[in-house]
Amino acid sequence: MTDTFESEDRGTLRIGLLVPYTNTNFEPDMARLKLAGATLHSARLGGYVVDEIPGAEQMAGLGAAPLDEPIRLVAGVRPHAVLYGCTSATLTHGRAFDRQLAERIESACGAVTITAASALVGAIHALGVSRIGFASPYLGEINEHAMRFLAETGIETLRCHDIGRALGNYGQGELQPREVIDLGLAADHPDAQAIVLSCTDMRAVEAVETLEAELGKPVITSNQALVYAVMQAFNRPPPDRRCGQLLQAPHRRT
Repeated sequence: MTDTFESEDRGTLRIGLLVPYTNTNFEPDMARLKLAGATLHSARLGGYVVDEIPGAEQMAGLGAAPLDEPIRLVAGVRPHAVLYGCTSATLTHGRAFDRQLAERIESACGAVTITAASALVGAIHALGVSRIGFASPYLGEINEHAMRFLAETGIETLRCHDIGRALGNYGQGELQPREVIDLGLAADHPDAQAIVLSCTDMRAVEAVETLEAELGKPVITSNQALVYAVMQAFNRPPPDRRCGQLLQAPHRRT
């Protein structure tokens, strides 16, 4: 009898995900863009009130919330990488806080740690651009923090566009890809070299290919940027599923 059993390639790259507890799109995007040989392992983050509109104060509170328990839980799988899956939580605090948070998680888990905010910056620089259009489902005050954060790294936001209404914690995740495409189109500027779609709970990954075809320029999303950062850190090829110019950009694989 012929043995037809085939084993999967598991555990060569264990990726821990720290996910805001109402976020429903970060994990599906990570699965959609999963790298060969990678496995995904989540722990949920609290520190905010689900029924409040997520403004700058709430997101800053999430960034500053106690992390000991979720870090302990995600460290249990002995991850090679940990991804902090909220962009606005550190955008609202600034670059120094973002770096310190990553260092704290890395020290506790013994794993390469990448925040969504730092991944966006890295992706923008990897494409060799410095002038962008920026779109998000955030309230305007968070966008102001985001533009300041990016400016600290030499990135100029030529146009910033939001959804035009206050979305709750679930509302951000319920935006449909067509709405995200319209959001990205509205953020374009003639001199923008790329469009940035910021938010790990927005269905932006599904919008990238359409937007790039319509605009003729790269589109960067929080979750796509995190995948690219892992590719860079671990010298991995792109995922099988296409997601824009960024994931096809040169990286360190030989």
